Amino acid sequence: MRAFSCRICDNSLFFENSVCVSCGTNLAFSRAERDIVPLGDDGTYVDADGAVWHVCVNLPLSGCTWLTSAPGTQCSSCRLTRTRPNDEDLEGLSQYPVAERAKRHLVVELDELGLPVREQESEGDGGLAFDLLSSVDENVVIGHQDGVITIDLAEGDDAHREKVRVELAEPYRTMLGHMRHEIGHYYESVLAVGDDLDRVREVFGDDTLDYQAEIDRHYSEGPPEGWEQDYISQYATMHPFEDFAETFAHVLHIRDTIGTARAYGLVTVDPDAFTSFRDLVTGVWVPLSIGLNQINRSMGEGDLYPFVLPETVLDKLELVADLVRSA
Repeated sequence: MRAFSCRICDNSLFFENSVCVSCGTNLAFSRAERDIVPLGDDGTYVDADGAVWHVCVNLPLSGCTWLTSAPGTQCSSCRLTRTRPNDEDLEGLSQYPVAERAKRHLVVELDELGLPVREQESEGDGGLAFDLLSSVDENVVIGHQDGVITIDLAEGDDAHREKVRVELAEPYRTMLGHMRHEIGHYYESVLAVGDDLDRVREVFGDDTLDYQAEIDRHYSEGPPEGWEQDYISQYATMHPFEDFAETFAHVLHIRDTIGTARAYGLVTVDPDAFTSFRDLVTGVWVPLSIGLNQINRSMGEGDLYPFVLPETVLDKLELVADLVRSA
């Protein structure tokens, strides 16, 4: 996340601010300008071209501050959501804003990377859609299929998510992490085509292996011995598809955190100045993440980035980052 400031009083702002706490100006986020902008007395924003923008209709429901071109309509991020909890599902609705907030963060990140973000208009048309489902009355499996990302809204509850993380012996589990992982499946289908598909298979393995059989093997036998030398996580060992998605998520973890650190003066380097993602990781991310981990420990918390990046994983990160740059 970049550092935002109020255009009226120059006070520091945060991505989800709808009001400046310093001067009281109502605010909204302009995806076109990638900035937080002030609203007029009538609740609209007029851009440099004279176009009038309105706040997303979902502001009261999910806290969405994004602008949309017509009054009473959803913004471009909210339109990506195909399914949400019904109005009678109070528990699901209480968890819904967490998922939408993570999705908005993700969309901005994808825009910064220049990756295509297109709303799915019909099933299988190559676009994106999100099913943000409540597991109050049904089992919800987080996943991706044909451009549709399914998220269990219960993951927005800290106690539930931490319980699952401990049960699965995972070092890290967040709503944004789920979003980044599942979108990685989508972008593998978009980016790994032609010769690039051959490159991906050479590095990540044979993705034609029976997916369900590999998942069953993983949960019955566990990860292979010595997996730490070749994979970013145990989950990545299940199937080449999962390895790619995990690696994609970490490319986003690393780029976004370095970008945020730069915005707040913790590092001075521009991530885009590196032609090699490996060099960015070894030269900037490793020392930064060690420092951030130590800061967390100073507060009595666990490591912010509890992962080790051996040579094979660096190769995978480099390949995925190269595919993203070439998009």
